[in-house]
Amino acid sequence: MTLSGRQKRHLRSLGQRLEPVAWVGESGLGRGVVRAIEEALASHELVKVRMREPRDKRALAQALATETGAELAGLVGHTALLYRRSAEDPKIQLPPREP
Repeated sequence: MTLSGRQKRHLRSLGQRLEPVAWVGESGLGRGVVRAIEEALASHELVKVRMREPRDKRALAQALATETGAELAGLVGHTALLYRRSAEDPKIQLPPREP
């Protein structure tokens, strides 16, 4: 699933009031971090992940999304916003895709 610009804007507006659920430190993308993000996505669908001064924050954010099966909804500073729709009980209603 690829998010449209309108859907990403909607998710970013929802994500403004969220606190980060995971921190990616100097050691990078470890299995424990990925597992914590996967658990948070399973229960919340939309999560913030804070990265500590990565060399390439866009590449690291995209790697987080790929590893967790999520979509990258936004990247502000060193904080990535990830979204993965729950197959069983979706909580977030996305606006329709633009024609």
